[in-house]
Amino acid sequence: MLKYLLLDLDNTLYSCHYGLEDNVLRRIQEFAAAFLGITPEEVQRQRMVAEKQYGTYLEWLMTEEGFTDVEAYFAAVHPPGEVDPLTPDSELRAFLAGISVPKAILTNSPREHADMVLSKLGLSDIFTHVFDIRQCGFLGKPRREFFDHALRTLNVNIEEVLFIDDYPSYVEGFVALGGRGLLLDEDDVHANGTLPRIRELREITRYIS
Repeated sequence: MLKYLLLDLDNTLYSCHYGLEDNVLRRIQEFAAAFLGITPEEVQRQRMVAEKQYGTYLEWLMTEEGFTDVEAYFAAVHPPGEVDPLTPDSELRAFLAGISVPKAILTNSPREHADMVLSKLGLSDIFTHVFDIRQCGFLGKPRREFFDHALRTLNVNIEEVLFIDDYPSYVEGFVALGGRGLLLDEDDVHANGTLPRIRELREITRYIS
């Protein structure tokens, strides 16, 4: 029996075509490049090598490069006004409010970013919990610790949760632990993958039972 919906935030609650996540990635690479004294292109190359071991740039920098100024990182990556392109989504609000299953957010972003996004979309009161990157010592998706923390807090078993994310390795991580996962693939770029996919959030009704 499904007892909770666990949803990603960015590029899941709003379209990837807003470009917010692309801008976040650019700022992350610029910040890491300045810290490491290399080009953003070299940062991207090194990150690709480390991607299977570290779910986020931040975890990679902290573990491999001795980075410690996490709050400076968040301030640079999530500046004021970053969510200005978003607008309230009354249709999404009505859709989510109409689903009786309780819902929570699981994001690799800091809480202040999540709060800004939810407020701008008009969804702040839709979710019972917001699990952010700070809650497990800056370990995020797809780390088991992060998923386990959310499940313990929600007091549910993984089999009772449906997880939706736009990043394949995060969904794969949840499924590998025994959970049900959906990949939100808005532009159909992962057609050759094996994960169940949806093109928009409203399609989750087919999987709620």
